[in-house]
Amino acid sequence: MKKQIKIENFRRRLLMCILGVLISAVSVGFFKRATFGVDPFQSMMAGLSELVPISFGTLYVIVCVLFLVFSLIADRHYIGLATFINLFLVGYIVDFSHGLLNRLLPDLGIPGRIVCLLIGIVVMCLASSLYFTADLGVSVYDAIALIITGTWHKGQFRWVRILTDCVCVCLGILFYFLAGGKVQGIGAVVGVGTIVTALFMGPLIDFFNRKVAQPMLMWGQKPQQDIQ
Repeated sequence: MKKQIKIENFRRRLLMCILGVLISAVSVGFFKRATFGVDPFQSMMAGLSELVPISFGTLYVIVCVLFLVFSLIADRHYIGLATFINLFLVGYIVDFSHGLLNRLLPDLGIPGRIVCLLIGIVVMCLASSLYFTADLGVSVYDAIALIITGTWHKGQFRWVRILTDCVCVCLGILFYFLAGGKVQGIGAVVGVGTIVTALFMGPLIDFFNRKVAQPMLMWGQKPQQDIQ
């Protein structure tokens, strides 16, 4: 009986992991269609790419590998299936979803872009919650806040995630200006969507963890003392 429950639990975790990562990629398509700024990690990468004279793709891989090394040293528990799905599949899904949204929604005014931004934020937080709770690995950036709170026991996730996101945004702006960027071009690095995401992703992910992902993982399971 216990073995059957473990198998069913793993299948559910695997489904949550795959759905979470794939849906998070779709959410980035909504962010890009909204054109109100990228998420905090991409903001940092955009600023860094202005400063470092190599291709964005190569730079992205280098930074992700550095984050991966940190995670392997600090707590490799957070490196798993979701990590590698993020590395190898998410980019393609983002491109597909962004292209599809451009075709379906070719002419968006400000209200439509705001709706896309809100959908992107909510869907990204829900998706992140699903694959966090599945516990089969997370993206190398997501691992940072989880290691600080779960491994080092420093603060609550919602506040630590706000901190790491704000640090990314500040670094992106700093790198941009160090590279000689002008104020009028700052939109390439940070926008309204970036700030909103930095301030609200942590609390929203925490909310979806408690209200959706954790109940989904435990749904249909009997209390431990009733299992023979």
